[in-house]
Amino acid sequence: MPPKMTLQTQLVLRALLEHPARELYGLQISQAAGLATGTIHPILARLEGLGWLESRWEDIDPATEGRPRRRYYRLSPDGAQHARHALDTARTPLTGLLPGLRPDFASPGGAG
Repeated sequence: MPPKMTLQTQLVLRALLEHPARELYGLQISQAAGLATGTIHPILARLEGLGWLESRWEDIDPATEGRPRRRYYRLSPDGAQHARHALDTARTPLTGLLPGLRPDFASPGGAG
């Protein structure tokens, strides 16, 4: 069953589709989508549970690096296809809802 296509889910998917093969950590996705990290993490968990995303923990020693490990996400091959289709058929399209949204960001795969 596809995830509920809320505006927030659409923004997260579009941020991931900008560079579908690139791994991004939560804060990067948050900034690209313009959403708080507390908003995106439940969305990322849902998408990963559906198999749309793959994730991995960064292999560092937090004490040495002086920061926590990051969890990296990227769209799975099937996930990228599902995301494009879901965005194409979303009932609440992003175009026109967000002032200043780049036209290429408002079309699935437009910038990728």
